[in-house]
Amino acid sequence: MILLDAASWLLILAGCFFILVGAFGILRLPDVFTRAHAASVIETLGAGFLFAGLMIQAGFTQVTLKLLFVLLLFFFTGPAITHALVQAAIQIGLKPELAEDRRARLDEGAKTAASKDQGRPS
Repeated sequence: MILLDAASWLLILAGCFFILVGAFGILRLPDVFTRAHAASVIETLGAGFLFAGLMIQAGFTQVTLKLLFVLLLFFFTGPAITHALVQAAIQIGLKPELAEDRRARLDEGAKTAASKDQGRPS
């Protein structure tokens, strides 16, 4: 019994840790895209660990089954909601705030690879 209590509290504390880290990320991150990532950390890792700890604490009861259904609801609806939110942000013209524009490096890499391919005999 003590081992089950310790395991459940460890999972609950891990869930609380990820919820706090995600909430801190929502407050500190610069744009909607990175904030959406922080929110997804809360709903997957935070809620997952928290609900797993609560299910262990509840034992094999009807409460555990209800918690499992709510957790499955989170896991199936959360990514779809986050995806819809990010797509809506893209549709209205929001762009990610980057410290540097990395597209130029990608373009240079593609040009370099293409010029190397042209120089090789077939």
